[in-house]
Amino acid sequence: MNYGIVLKVLGNLLFLESALMMPSLMIALGLGDPDLMAFVITVAFTMTAGFVMSRIQVNKQKMKVREGLSIVTLGWVVFSIFGALPFVLSGTLNFVDAFFEVVSGFTTTGSTVVTDIEILPKGLLFWRSLTHWIGGMGILIFTVAFMPTLGSGTFHLFKAESPGPTADKIAPRMKDTAVILYTTYIVITLIEIILLKLGGMSLYESALHTFGTVGTGGFSTRNASVGAFNSTYIHLVIAFFMMFSGVNFSLYYKAFKGKWQEFLHNEELRLYLGIISLATLAITLNLTFSIYDNGWIALRDAFFQVSSIITTTGYATANFDLWPDFSKSILFLLMFTGASAGSTGGGIKIIRILFLFKLIRREISKIYHPRAMLPIRIGGKALSGDINVSIASFFALYIVAFVGGTVLISLEGHGLVSAASAVAASIGNIGPGFDFVGPTQTYANFSDPSKLLLSFLMLIGRLELYTVIALIVPGQLRERVFQS
Repeated sequence: MNYGIVLKVLGNLLFLESALMMPSLMIALGLGDPDLMAFVITVAFTMTAGFVMSRIQVNKQKMKVREGLSIVTLGWVVFSIFGALPFVLSGTLNFVDAFFEVVSGFTTTGSTVVTDIEILPKGLLFWRSLTHWIGGMGILIFTVAFMPTLGSGTFHLFKAESPGPTADKIAPRMKDTAVILYTTYIVITLIEIILLKLGGMSLYESALHTFGTVGTGGFSTRNASVGAFNSTYIHLVIAFFMMFSGVNFSLYYKAFKGKWQEFLHNEELRLYLGIISLATLAITLNLTFSIYDNGWIALRDAFFQVSSIITTTGYATANFDLWPDFSKSILFLLMFTGASAGSTGGGIKIIRILFLFKLIRREISKIYHPRAMLPIRIGGKALSGDINVSIASFFALYIVAFVGGTVLISLEGHGLVSAASAVAASIGNIGPGFDFVGPTQTYANFSDPSKLLLSFLMLIGRLELYTVIALIVPGQLRERVFQS
């Protein structure tokens, strides 16, 4: 293990984090908020720690797989610990609650322990939502884009952090790939801010809700989430941008380059849009014939919640915990599907669901043609045996984490539905669940050990299980993380 390069990169990350806190500090300064000194102390401490660690002399610049895994995993933990300090130093939250809140932010989960969001100082609110935007595209990808000092190990970081079973370079150089992704990310962000501002939101709230949308996080400035804005226009803008943010960002670059055939015929995209369409239609019909009098309002709310849950954003315009069981069952299933690989969303990912469908179809075909060679193809390319095994084992590992987490959380006695949905919402980076953790509830009443467990589930969910687990096991699993 090259500890020097690990500490050096973590130092660069802390230095970057101190810079990212400056807008929140400026807001607190301009408004005279009580959180000003908390940001001043945090920025100074984080910058100093980052500077000291980044000055460590490294003999070997080459980064291997284990160093990449260590940097990615520790990077998220260290970023979250220092990011929690403004909440602690301002007296807003204790450390466990602050760590939970910031992990929820950086992993774009959107779970909260804050019972009254609207009383938080604006500087803290801005930092809370900005964590979504930072974590959405990835802390390490941000570093690769703007601080390219990691040498030949940048692709290890990119593959360990990129959400999905594959991580391909868009451009020959890793830095160029990261810049292209972030350029796309920034353009989508600016467009949504403008559209929300045109809809009557203040610039401040437009920016914060855009951070939560494009980062697929879900932190709002209102206790009633997006439902506090009684505007169909705002609801639809956010719903569509949640859906857009769940698309593989590399496809937008292909569309920009005029490769529309590749964009429109992408199998994952078509399945993703198909699931959204069918789920929205089914829930709309269920709501229309049960609790809604207006079919158009039912369609609006159904589309919003389907987009919110499948992209793992977690915004809400209605208390879907009061919807019929049929609609809630669909939303619960969408908690596991997740968005596309290469998007800012969490969950299992549509590409793996597509693989599962193709695997089932192949096994049925082999009943009739037992000797036939039937490779699984996605995008016209046959998947290798290693990738097939990695994806299949990911499903098994995901289920084990879900079941194990549910059993442990249920020890608190909140009920099976609450425990299962809290774990599903955490490992899938969604935020709200059902019952005790419904869209009008918070995670404040969980014990500290449960909050730490849920924080761990958020992290392994965001880093796709293998990245964290492979770090602590020997053998080939450590190498397999970059194929899964």
